[in-house]
Amino acid sequence: MTKRENHVSGAPRRNFYGRIKGKSLHKAQQRYMAEDLDDLKPTGVTWDDNPDRTQIDPTDWFGNDHDIWLEVGFGGGEHMVHQATLNPDVNIVGCEPYINGVAMLLGKIRTAKCKNVVVHPGDARDMMDVLPPASISRAFLLYPDPWPKSRHHRRRFVTQDHLEPLAACLKSGAIFRIATDIEDYVRQALEEVLANGNFEWLAQGADDWRKPWGDWISTRYELKAIRENRTPHYLTFRKI
Repeated sequence: MTKRENHVSGAPRRNFYGRIKGKSLHKAQQRYMAEDLDDLKPTGVTWDDNPDRTQIDPTDWFGNDHDIWLEVGFGGGEHMVHQATLNPDVNIVGCEPYINGVAMLLGKIRTAKCKNVVVHPGDARDMMDVLPPASISRAFLLYPDPWPKSRHHRRRFVTQDHLEPLAACLKSGAIFRIATDIEDYVRQALEEVLANGNFEWLAQGADDWRKPWGDWISTRYELKAIRENRTPHYLTFRKI
């Protein structure tokens, strides 16, 4: 039986435990969704319930062969638009199932007028299903849902169910960045990412995980963490 399709992303529904929608979108956000989203969504993707999903050539989305970066859960889009503007010769694919966050991103894209972005308003797992092996040069996992209860830790992105397909679509030498303010998430990330066997942690000293990257921009999630006296951590891994 084919799974019920996600009406926004076009991908089949799969088990997802986070929020899909929050408060009602205001009129401007509704306009962004109606006018902009379809032009920014990935084209040529065959979403189906077959485990051997048809792979696509993501360079077709951008019309060039520049490096492609992947942001897993872009939140309100601050970081994605910042990187797209800072790196016009890099293409960025952002995934986010939370529709309010997608609407916020679309407003930022309008303001910044960046052209080097593709937006998948759905689960990053669907995107990783169809990305060709070794097609992504950099990946970001920034302030992911912490799932603080121990029984929910298996829902975190830093489990092998997510890390295996991520590793497959990353190029050799690709950088994988994780930012989080949850110490237990840091522990699990280090354990699981290194146990995956495809990554090495690049930290040489404490400042390498205490201080943000040189091209970093604080997101609203980070600013909230700082206000609430939680310490941000910045982990950098490299695909072996």
